[in-house]
Amino acid sequence: METKLLGTISVDVASALGNSILAGMKVYLGEKNMEHMKNAHPDDYLKYEDYLPMIIESPDYVGINRKDNSIEFVKEFYINDDYVKVAVRASTSGIFYARSLYTLNRNRVDRFVENGTLIRMK
Repeated sequence: METKLLGTISVDVASALGNSILAGMKVYLGEKNMEHMKNAHPDDYLKYEDYLPMIIESPDYVGINRKDNSIEFVKEFYINDDYVKVAVRASTSGIFYARSLYTLNRNRVDRFVENGTLIRMK
């Protein structure tokens, strides 16, 4: 597998994060990152891998992880009552890659929203 384009960071996401420079930046999935997702959270990856572009293009919540400056995209899937989080980070060359994918429960999302770690998109 070669590097796959997942989508671009929207103006709305960039605005919610207070960083207009992010708007239009492309987000990719590289082979090593895909292998990490498969190994770290295999069930989540198998269930939601096809939704990666949708999660990047139209998240329900976004945030910045202060520990590693990754951009967090979270999408709620009503059928399974899952919240799927995709963390995206820039490489040393400035290319944005999806680094991880896993599910969160509603309580955890609510706590992140309460403490300002996640912002609900309109």
